Amino acid sequence: MTSAPDIRIFLTGYIDVPETLYATVMAALPTHVALTRAERGCLTFEVSEDDAVSGRLRVFEIFKDQTAFDAHQLRTQQSQWYQITKEIPRHFQTAVGHPPETR
Repeated sequence: MTSAPDIRIFLTGYIDVPETLYATVMAALPTHVALTRAERGCLTFEVSEDDAVSGRLRVFEIFKDQTAFDAHQLRTQQSQWYQITKEIPRHFQTAVGHPPETR
């Protein structure tokens, strides 16, 4: 018997928050995390401060499938979080079935 393919969506990466936005971003982060973790299909959603790079937030996400990941992207683009962070470049990689290769 063969097992079903792993269709989970993994996202890893970071955003570098400018000092001028840092307090605002950090104030909005708990709500963004809570809303994301409550989404159907969200298996893991972690955001942590990088110890080596000031203002860098590391992100690790797992969604059960592409549909759940797409729904997350849509919800996020309509959120307060997006309004606050939309000008901050994202440095994310995604992969299906396993975490992306890190560089």
